[in-house]
Amino acid sequence: MAETVESRAGNTAGSRRRDAADRAREAAVEAALGKLDLDAKARLLSGQGMWSLPALPEIGLQSLVMSDGPIGVRGVHWTADDPSIALPSPTALAATWDPALARRAGALLAQEARRKGVHVLLAPTVNLHRSPLGGRHFEAYSEDPYLTGRIGSGYVQGVQSGGVGTTVKHFVANDAETDRFTVNNIVSERALRELYLAPFEAIVENAHPWGIMTAYNSVNGTTMTEHRYLVNEILRGEWGFDGFNVSDWMAARSTTAAIEGGLDVAMPGPQTVYGAPLAAAVRAGEVEEATVDEAVRNVLRLAARVGILEGAEPVVTEVPETVDGEALAREIARRAFVLVRNERQALPLKPGRVALIGAAARDARVLGGGSATVFPSRVVSPLDGLTAALPEGSLTYAVGADPTEELAVADKGFELRAVCRDERGQVIGSGSAPNGQIQWMGDDLPDGVTHDRLHTVELTGTFTPRDSGPHSFGVKGLGAFTLTVDGTTYFDDVQRTDKDDPFEAFFGAPVPRAQAELTAGEPVEVSLTHVIALPEGIPMKVVGFALAHQEPRRDADELIAEAVEAARAADTAVVVVATTDRVESEGFDRKDLRLPGRQDELVHAVAAANPNTVVVVNSGSPVELPWRDEVAAVLLSWFPGQEGGAALADVLTGAHEPGGRLPTTWGSFADAPVTQVAPSDGELRYSEGVFIGYRSWERAGRAPSYAFGHGLGYTDWTYEAIEVDGRTATVRLRNSGARAGREVVQVYLAPVEADPERPVRWLAAFAGVEAAPGESVEAVVELPRRAFEVWDESSGSWVFVKGSYEVQAGRSITDRRVAAAINV
Repeated sequence: MAETVESRAGNTAGSRRRDAADRAREAAVEAALGKLDLDAKARLLSGQGMWSLPALPEIGLQSLVMSDGPIGVRGVHWTADDPSIALPSPTALAATWDPALARRAGALLAQEARRKGVHVLLAPTVNLHRSPLGGRHFEAYSEDPYLTGRIGSGYVQGVQSGGVGTTVKHFVANDAETDRFTVNNIVSERALRELYLAPFEAIVENAHPWGIMTAYNSVNGTTMTEHRYLVNEILRGEWGFDGFNVSDWMAARSTTAAIEGGLDVAMPGPQTVYGAPLAAAVRAGEVEEATVDEAVRNVLRLAARVGILEGAEPVVTEVPETVDGEALAREIARRAFVLVRNERQALPLKPGRVALIGAAARDARVLGGGSATVFPSRVVSPLDGLTAALPEGSLTYAVGADPTEELAVADKGFELRAVCRDERGQVIGSGSAPNGQIQWMGDDLPDGVTHDRLHTVELTGTFTPRDSGPHSFGVKGLGAFTLTVDGTTYFDDVQRTDKDDPFEAFFGAPVPRAQAELTAGEPVEVSLTHVIALPEGIPMKVVGFALAHQEPRRDADELIAEAVEAARAADTAVVVVATTDRVESEGFDRKDLRLPGRQDELVHAVAAANPNTVVVVNSGSPVELPWRDEVAAVLLSWFPGQEGGAALADVLTGAHEPGGRLPTTWGSFADAPVTQVAPSDGELRYSEGVFIGYRSWERAGRAPSYAFGHGLGYTDWTYEAIEVDGRTATVRLRNSGARAGREVVQVYLAPVEADPERPVRWLAAFAGVEAAPGESVEAVVELPRRAFEVWDESSGSWVFVKGSYEVQAGRSITDRRVAAAINV
């Protein structure tokens, strides 16, 4: 009892200190606000460039710097010159079902942010996996709002424990990419409350984020940057959110409607709907200055929290202990790998010869495309990882099938620099180009270069091929280009697009423009010159384009035949299949769930040659697995981050068990209940209501390939009993296998009486436990009140639904082992 009293006393004292610090920060905010005139206030709410807000020296305010996440901190430079730790994808983090691990990931990212001078991370993404076709599926956590809220809360707590702010995004219902700037998502109030708003609400309550990012899309007729009801009444009013609200980049459209709708900051700058237009609106009587004051107050509060407002003590005054980023990236990856099939105990690998097959085994895809892109200082591929882990001479490699049907940004074998010239052709500056991509935002230009003088940028240098044959070269970007390879000019013209997307220059596909016969090991000169013009629709100064390349394309039948022979000669075949940037990326949705290229054909052929075939699926979101019953094992690696190959070797060799469980359902496109992501006449109706993910699969009576929550380890578990006392559930289970392991105990709530308006069952709680062979352990979880509630649209309130329920615990939503009945 003494320890309990002491603990309570410590908590109370800590709370008093926090309250006093909060009051002191609020006083500093009010004092600073009182010194600002209208023009300064309006300027503060408008980006001064791509990633920052202006400094206001008159009040001791430094410039607030933001950066994209969520798997790393890119910083203000979009270049491999400024490398970042690359963690596994958000789907991978959610697959760990471990909020504490998410918190550790967040703490590492705070460390990265401080290293790069970043105060606010534009993450996490907590939109839901409404449909498996969502192009940005990999960047969100789960189809389940409860799991999303738990993982997102851990992530936010971790980042902010390092004194760096977060912006939970994209508020709200930004669950697909098609026409994302203009789509009007029609969502019932109940579905909004029970699904799409739920993760944001949980994170606001449990993690107290310092920021929210509002989305491009509209919800029920109002664009989110102007949505007074969802932002002011629900987010700020009901939930008590006191952070700042920043627009997604270029989402703000109206000065008056945005400020009245609760938008604090319009990004990027300097041309936005705020700044001078906002000050003019106040002077014209269209906006109350008190409304502007409230937005400024929110920004100053954020500045105080992160420590850039003079006179305000930051929330975090002692920097946390240093985190080993590479080690944590490796740990998260192996904890995230989901073993969905393991026949005849194919894994861990037995001693013997291993044939590693697949283009992605050599050139790993470790992250998804779009604004989540970072540039790690190193990438460990599966080939690297297994070469280091297996006995010398026991591993062979074959390409098998290359899923990449288009050119990629120039990388391996290229040594490039960027040369900047004025209109007369005089060199005004130069900079390094670690790969073939140039993305200079705002004033992020080489020394001595200004936008006023800049006329052309030339990417120039050498390329040393690793294979002989016809190499393809191309251009990614819009505008006038000249492409020269080995002394021959292949393209000198304007590259255009018919797509109405201001980010097409960044996210669009490269266009092939040249093919040159080259010899392995013999370097050639390459040059791509771009005439600079401000892209239409982007009110900021941006230089963005890329030199693209593709190695010689060998005969596909020949490659598959080579892989089959390699598999036949091995004891185990490990095939790595993958998606590409054209399948999973920001900016577009998927059309189907098939693996690109001839990878499915490859797996069928290899499995026929060697029954001991293990397939590693390198994708951020679900793909169809038509060969899954033909192979011995299937391991989902997601986008595993920079240390993915090392983590894969850890798991395949048995040094560690795969720890992941599915955060979303995997099934075929034909059976997936929700596949509509393209709007009709500008509207996308969420006609499925509250039935997405496993809720919709169960309602439709369809069996997926692999169910929500599924995942195997290297040991077995026996669920022995469950007891429920009030809303506390205790599950007893025993490690009945031969090695130590970790189990994710999942607890589902199911009404005894079927209700067509409610799911058959839903995730109510979960916990991870560890045990040695033969050891019994208990998982104790609290069933939250919200698990028993529904949103009643007639009363506009949450209603606790009384009645009889089964509390079901097990290994997945379809593998429930023990149950107890309760009445509430």
